[in-house]
Amino acid sequence: MYDVKSKKAEEFISHEEILETIEYAKENKSNRPLIESIIEKAKLMNGISHREAAVLLECDLEDEIQKIYTLAKEIKLRFYGNRIVMFAPLYLSNYCVNGCVYCPYHYKNKHITRKKLTQDEIREEVIALQDMGHKRLALETGEDPINSPIEYVLESIKTIYSIKHKNGAIRRVNVNIAATTIDNYRKLKEAGIGTYILFQETYHKENYENLHPTGPKHNYAFHTEAMDRAMEGGIDDVGLGVLFGLNMYRYDFVGLLMHAEHLEAAMGVGPHTISVPRIRPADDINPEDFKDGISDEIFEKIVAVLRIAVPYTGMIVSTRESKKTRERVLELGITQISGGSKTSVGGYAEPELEEENSAQFDVDDKRPLNQVVNWLLTLGYIPSFCTACYREGRTGDRFMSLLKSGQIVNCCQPNALMTLKEYLEDYADPDTKVKGEGVIEKELEHITNQKVKDIAKDYLVQVHEGKRDFRF
Repeated sequence: MYDVKSKKAEEFISHEEILETIEYAKENKSNRPLIESIIEKAKLMNGISHREAAVLLECDLEDEIQKIYTLAKEIKLRFYGNRIVMFAPLYLSNYCVNGCVYCPYHYKNKHITRKKLTQDEIREEVIALQDMGHKRLALETGEDPINSPIEYVLESIKTIYSIKHKNGAIRRVNVNIAATTIDNYRKLKEAGIGTYILFQETYHKENYENLHPTGPKHNYAFHTEAMDRAMEGGIDDVGLGVLFGLNMYRYDFVGLLMHAEHLEAAMGVGPHTISVPRIRPADDINPEDFKDGISDEIFEKIVAVLRIAVPYTGMIVSTRESKKTRERVLELGITQISGGSKTSVGGYAEPELEEENSAQFDVDDKRPLNQVVNWLLTLGYIPSFCTACYREGRTGDRFMSLLKSGQIVNCCQPNALMTLKEYLEDYADPDTKVKGEGVIEKELEHITNQKVKDIAKDYLVQVHEGKRDFRF
């Protein structure tokens, strides 16, 4: 049944292969020679297979676990440096026809306030996000062919890109909407989206169908094969993810990597990003109902092994996680985080009243964006608002080839510093600005190409003088 190049979900995500992989990993969790050989292979930084990754995840030898964490940090630094890309979710609508038992948007929930933003309200939300300093958004909406059809999403994207407020501009719109058709993916591509994001929730077919008892999302194959259709529709960058806590984490960990391997084998390029959300409390949802939740320790290990297994893939953690947890996983492999996020519909322009709850889930890290940026700078990271690769056509296999060769650093490092400089000039408080200027001065010296460094220095001066949107 297992065929990595197959276009059928139950063949490239083989239930039997996952069960065999989990058993193999458990049998070898203390097999020092095997674990050491996998780590040595991983040091080449070309990735490892789902079966090898499962062994590292199961490893119970403390000294080898520390080697795993050390290697994850080295890989993160090699390919992504200390840059952390910033984004925010923008919820357009919470109308939904699905019956997902873990999501408060499910159609049976009568407690939640149903909302759908008008284009004028979207404008207000975007201006509020721009005033925070955001340049990159992830659009979110429930699945409802009447209240949020593809035409509504397309119109909303057009509205978002059209808004220029003071020095603000949204330069990249990623989209997280329900699985759809190749034709609709072509429309999203033509609208200028960045990454198409779709979480699998769980790769266990029986559990998936039980978790999605009614609605279009019940169709496991249509959902799981969505990334193939998206790429066939011309979308270069796709983002995978599972919701840890819905199913056995080992099963979904292996399925996630098998999906990445499938995209590489069948479509020529793996996922642009992988997200690792854990289930959170929400209206009409009790996390106690889900007995497969994972501890912080296991969560950190998952992030580290994913970083080793897919060294070229960006990894995202949201404000679902606490400041403490986010700080730990940042060094182990995370490359993108949200900041100042609202998971309610219309929550940026006007704070939502408690009785008008429209949020999808509770946020743990509630700090405003400036505090998150200040925190990252204090930790020695470069908060990056860069969107240059998408706008310069460095997507899909072109982006991956530059990343694998190491050449992407000549773009990413100066672009990160220039967008940070924009943020400091336009939005930062005095303390954040001082810290940021210090980081820029220090990190400029890490640009090894002298020509690139000289141009970056000139652009930084021009940003200070009021000009914007330089990019390599």
